[in-house]
Amino acid sequence: MTIYRRDLQGLAGDARLRSLAERRGIDFSSNDYLGLAQSNRMRAAVVRALDAGVPVGAAGSRLLRGNTDQQAGFEDAAARFFGAEAALGFGGGYVANFAVITTLPQRGDLLLMDALAHASTHEGARAGRAEVASFRHGDVGHAEDVITAWRRAGNTGAVWIAVESLYSMDGDRAPLDDLMRLADAHGFLLIDEAHATGVFGPRGRGLAHHLEGRDNVVTLHTLGKALGGSGALICGARVLIDFLVNRCRPFIFATAPSPLMAAAGLEALAVLQDEPWRQATLAGHVTAFHDQMARRLPQVPLSGSQIVPLIVGPNAETMALAAQVQARGFDVRGIRPPTVPEGTSRLRVSLTLNATRADVLRLAETLEDLWPDL
Repeated sequence: MTIYRRDLQGLAGDARLRSLAERRGIDFSSNDYLGLAQSNRMRAAVVRALDAGVPVGAAGSRLLRGNTDQQAGFEDAAARFFGAEAALGFGGGYVANFAVITTLPQRGDLLLMDALAHASTHEGARAGRAEVASFRHGDVGHAEDVITAWRRAGNTGAVWIAVESLYSMDGDRAPLDDLMRLADAHGFLLIDEAHATGVFGPRGRGLAHHLEGRDNVVTLHTLGKALGGSGALICGARVLIDFLVNRCRPFIFATAPSPLMAAAGLEALAVLQDEPWRQATLAGHVTAFHDQMARRLPQVPLSGSQIVPLIVGPNAETMALAAQVQARGFDVRGIRPPTVPEGTSRLRVSLTLNATRADVLRLAETLEDLWPDL
């Protein structure tokens, strides 16, 4: 056990030791952007499903007895909603991203990742068949240079460009249209819409909604963030979805998601269409917080989205500041390496409808009061 104790002691010495903490204070840390996770409509949808005899668990993989009418119906509805030819459900966003990256890019292909792509992308790259490269965050010119060098080396396979439409720790957007032009010339574009689904696009269809339906676009929409449930969907061309059903080991050998989450997902899509005020209210929170922070702490860069990273730098100072903010009643968490690059530890402020506009303004006041002079 010595090796494990030594590792944990090292993390503690670097102010990087993690532990599980209870929910306390006003929510400025979750990804429940639209406040659906505890909404009456979502609760009622799950209760109706239970009353109608929908099982709690799928009790098997989709290729055995785990393929329920609820899951298949939800996938069809989601494909129509997002504008894709087909959709396939997974138990979570991490496994969905890992599944796609380890299945669709083939030997002889190139998986080209944004440098700040999610950990699931990096894990999938290590486990996958394709050659792997990365490009500087958001730098399409550098991505093109990497592809050009790869082609000059004699490679003729497809290039799979993997990005997040809205980055989970930086809150900034990918240059999707420019990346799409690059993908049209060389292969495919994989777009993780996890933090954009429900928040951006018409009725919450995401930042990539205008690209959905193309043969060379694959998107991931999570159910566990703005849609208030759990699980994820991969959307794309029917032939790619059929290939996943037949060749994707994380799909073939996993128990299917709970049919209750399919019922919750259907209700969440209905909420997006019936209650546009949720998107509008969240957008108002974002504007108000950014305006206040620009006035109170003009030296701190802002993201322009519901994810606002406030970079402190050192690990210990970041966690001390987080503790001070939490003591004032706000659930804001500190984020440290390896989740973010060394030297960029930060408070990650997540704006959701679980906080009021007054809460948002009070948080900005609190941050001005506590912000360290580093």
